[in-house]
Amino acid sequence: MSLDKTAQKPHDRLAAVLTVEMEQVNALIRARMASEHAPRIPEVTAHLVEAGGKRIRPMLTLAAARMCGYSGDNHVKLAATVEFIHTATLLHDDVVDESARRRGRPTANLLWDNKSSVLVGDYLLARSFLLMVETGSLRVLEILSNASAVIAEGEVLQMTASRDLRTNEAIYLQVIRGKTAALFAAACEVGGVVAGASQDRIDALRDYGDALGISFQIVDDLLDYGGDALATGKDVGDDFRERKLTLPVIKAVARADEAERAFWSRVIERGDQREGDLEHALALIARHGTMEATRQEALIWAERAKAALAALPEGDIRDMLTDLADFVVARVR
Repeated sequence: MSLDKTAQKPHDRLAAVLTVEMEQVNALIRARMASEHAPRIPEVTAHLVEAGGKRIRPMLTLAAARMCGYSGDNHVKLAATVEFIHTATLLHDDVVDESARRRGRPTANLLWDNKSSVLVGDYLLARSFLLMVETGSLRVLEILSNASAVIAEGEVLQMTASRDLRTNEAIYLQVIRGKTAALFAAACEVGGVVAGASQDRIDALRDYGDALGISFQIVDDLLDYGGDALATGKDVGDDFRERKLTLPVIKAVARADEAERAFWSRVIERGDQREGDLEHALALIARHGTMEATRQEALIWAERAKAALAALPEGDIRDMLTDLADFVVARVR
């Protein structure tokens, strides 16, 4: 298949190459999110699933399987599984974070209620496990089950650490490796497993997904303080208002003087936020250069992702995965 070299974004080029499989994934998602007895389930799920997400995680599963020479159809089931797990976590996250917007649209918990979001998320997780079982692979079941547990663990750790100024970069890395990178890594890894790839290639796929996921989340946290709300689907400063200690702030706290630390303690730890506080936080972040320092961290992880690909077969798919790692960081300048 010839590639559209004019397409600027690597995930768009990847989607073009995987068009047939992604259509199968989307059809499977629509079929499996149906419910005969509870029509609210497809209503809530469709609101999020059809909101225009990039589907990067399921594409990683399909790309990994294709790169390793797979010719069956279980990778389609696994890609749908990955998207169901991701969607379930988004529904739960928006309840926990009391978010009002997701992908530029009102969140499901705002349109319906918290109970619906939590229960529909649970339903999608159950559906994901049914799809895993259909592949007949205990190893796949182990990988994705473990990823689901690690994601929940990362979210719980974030709850306890995100409003504590003692949270350092090591704890932050542990949080994002759990809540974001775990599913990226698992999505890549199961693609290799279902294809019967060698352990070296499976390990390389997992390492690529892990590093890509970490870079992706660091950039997402960076965009919260300097992104375009129309492009990100979030309002600038959402993490600040939700009192989340992300890397730009963690670095600013580490470099803060006594007065600055008192400010961060008031707005993050005590939640006493006043008019003009976001602007002051942005000024402190700019003063200490933590936006660029955070971007450099994302670049390091993107380079690690690209290095992991060296163990995988050369070709168009590998080139696009390399470009994807670069694009993740290029979202912020």
